[in-house]
Amino acid sequence: MNSKPKLAALASAAMLIGTSVAAHADHDDYRGGRNAGAQYDYAQVISSQPIVNYVTVKTPVRECWEETEYYTVNRRPYGSAGGTLLGAVIGGVIGHQVGSGRGNDAATVAGSLIGAAIGNDAARKRHGNHAEERHSRPVQRCETSYREHREERIDGYRVTYRYNGQKYMTEMPYDPGSKLKVRVDIRPAG
Repeated sequence: MNSKPKLAALASAAMLIGTSVAAHADHDDYRGGRNAGAQYDYAQVISSQPIVNYVTVKTPVRECWEETEYYTVNRRPYGSAGGTLLGAVIGGVIGHQVGSGRGNDAATVAGSLIGAAIGNDAARKRHGNHAEERHSRPVQRCETSYREHREERIDGYRVTYRYNGQKYMTEMPYDPGSKLKVRVDIRPAG
């Protein structure tokens, strides 16, 4: 079946596409698309002025100081718990002896409470009242605050330079010094 003419047409189309791509690539080289003809030279720097911006800078400052903190400690006299306990036991025994029948449990409880109060009071009188002791200790306190100040920041340089008798101006991130490297494209006019 006519496979030879189809094959020939496909081969011709492939060659035509390949040739046009190569021609287009050569055309890009000619117009400088691939740095063809680019050369470098040096221009004389006439002036370089810093571009200055003012910014507000916040700096954290931590300040610490020492304060005196007061606290109290309740001191119970030694042996007061034993007197209260002994009074509760004796009062409970007496209350149990006094009460009878259904009131026996209530009399025992009442006797224990009254005996505990009497025992505690007797222990206080014997050892003195419990005392509150006041103490102090140093405590460090800290606070962070922010101080603001304005700073000058150089954001780049406005550079004026001369090349082949012509003046040019550009902005750069650094000061180039007395010479500036420039790119020169050489291509035919037209």
